[in-house]
Amino acid sequence: MLTFALKIIYLPSHMNRKLYIFILGLLLSCTFANAQKSEIEQRAESEAEKGHVGGARYNYILAFEDYANKGQMKQSVECAVKANVLYYKENYYNEAFDLLRRVDQTIDAKVQGAVSRAPLHYLVSKERYQMYMKMGRSATAADHLRAMENHAATGSDDEVKNDLLYTKAVYYYTLGQTAKGNAVFKEMADKLTASKEYDKVEEVYKTLIANGRKSGSAMVAQSYSNYVAWKDSTNALKHADEIKSLKKQIADNEATIADKDSSLTTRSAIIIGLGILAAALAAALVIGAVVLMRFIMLSRRQKKIIKVSEENNALKAKFINNISAQLEPTLKKLDSSKPEVKALLDFSSHIQQLSELENSDEPVELEDVQLQPFCEALMNQIRDKVKADVTLKVNAPNLSAKIHKEYVSHILTHLLNNAAIYTPEGGNIWLDYKKRGAHAHQFLVSDTGCGIPEEKREDVFKPFLEVRDLTEGDGLGLPICRQMALKINGDLDIDPEFHKGTRFMLDFHS
Repeated sequence: MLTFALKIIYLPSHMNRKLYIFILGLLLSCTFANAQKSEIEQRAESEAEKGHVGGARYNYILAFEDYANKGQMKQSVECAVKANVLYYKENYYNEAFDLLRRVDQTIDAKVQGAVSRAPLHYLVSKERYQMYMKMGRSATAADHLRAMENHAATGSDDEVKNDLLYTKAVYYYTLGQTAKGNAVFKEMADKLTASKEYDKVEEVYKTLIANGRKSGSAMVAQSYSNYVAWKDSTNALKHADEIKSLKKQIADNEATIADKDSSLTTRSAIIIGLGILAAALAAALVIGAVVLMRFIMLSRRQKKIIKVSEENNALKAKFINNISAQLEPTLKKLDSSKPEVKALLDFSSHIQQLSELENSDEPVELEDVQLQPFCEALMNQIRDKVKADVTLKVNAPNLSAKIHKEYVSHILTHLLNNAAIYTPEGGNIWLDYKKRGAHAHQFLVSDTGCGIPEEKREDVFKPFLEVRDLTEGDGLGLPICRQMALKINGDLDIDPEFHKGTRFMLDFHS
């Protein structure tokens, strides 16, 4: 490619050589840009794009060490951070913290001067902060937020200081401390607005609103209100700047006309042109005002729709729960030995249980449980329910763990009963426990049954998706299990990497 570009410069003189010189410069700049990333980092990015988490993480760590040996510490720390994210993405928190300790030691060994080290240590402290927030340990996260403040104060990087203000605002909003969040966010917005970096402020607001939507938090409405107020004040400043600039332009043009003693015709043409410019600006301001008003109305309408939707969902849940409670006394008078009556009683009970789980905010209580006998007892409950020659296996350490025994027992019992139903003769059923961190736990229930089609894996956790014959099951077992998992600060899902049957993963924190 480079050789070709060099050759075409020497074409005949009637060709436009400037065009080819431009192409050559573009090629050289692209080649230089690609050279900024090492081959190891490019390999890590390729592994990440393919979804190979382990391979990507391994190569990012190699890139971190390689850049550090070359003295390119910013790239080194950035690669280490990417590797760290891939660690705790799979709940390998111990390994993630160990890697961050290595990064801090490398920075201290390779970088001279506290001012130069501060922005790099800031990135490491920010990773620790984000990990503790993900683990739900907001008090420990606050300690690392203070460390970030110290690093930002020691360094002289404005980008780091702006990032700190944004991170603090999100922290306060996440904990429901709206007043503190508003104060910090206003400080950042005022700082950027004063330097007329309006686009940066707008991008930060949009990011905050998007994060709120993803997490489903209440800070979306607050962010919208702050954004609208800031937008109004900023538009006024922009308009004032534009009018001031226009007046200066008019004054400069008039001065130029006077100095050159131009003809009346020239002056008239310039004045007409400025008049057209002023009219265009006025039209732009009117259009901007109309767009802004439509945005404000749309925001208010969206907030109203969200509020009405939440109220309707609460009323629906209460209505369904009341119907179930009212039907239960009548159903109990019927002959419960009949399959249809028993199915109706179970359905009524499941509806009440699901409603209570979805609408209850009571904290759960944990207790110490010996894992090995706990898992063995659960597996023993299905020994007389499995088909011939089905192998049952428990893999649990002889340790204790703090768990919500009632909910975990209910979830695992339901999953094991399902496995007993769908595992054919000669198959296997496993119950495994894995410790994923200091307070992170994982139970795995696996079987060699027919499996669940990929397109239906998420639907099995949603209630009331289809009309069922209640004597064959009401389809509320897995939705109830997932709600219980959410109540204990966890989740229940199907392992997409397991293809020999079905594997359910129960992850939670204590």
